[in-house]
Amino acid sequence: MVAYQVYNRTTGDRFSCEEGQSVLKAMESKGYKCVPVGCRGGGCGFCMIKVISGSYECGKMSKRHCPPEALENGEVLACRIYPTKDLVIECHSEAGNAAD
Repeated sequence: MVAYQVYNRTTGDRFSCEEGQSVLKAMESKGYKCVPVGCRGGGCGFCMIKVISGSYECGKMSKRHCPPEALENGEVLACRIYPTKDLVIECHSEAGNAAD
């Protein structure tokens, strides 16, 4: 299975994200807490991140939290993006990066 590397500029963390796995799921599996977590389904807007570089596919996200202009700027929900190349991200509201 293909895995992509994700570098979080906010915390300095690096982690792998398997093909078809959301960035949030990969982040959580490593014990990192860069963003608050809510519904995990794209509706609450808590896990907002900014993609600085790389490419990804998007799942369905609330247009209230991710309007087209936000998507154009790389502002997306970590629970609903799936890397197709290595990513560099920033967290909008850091919840800390310590593993449990």
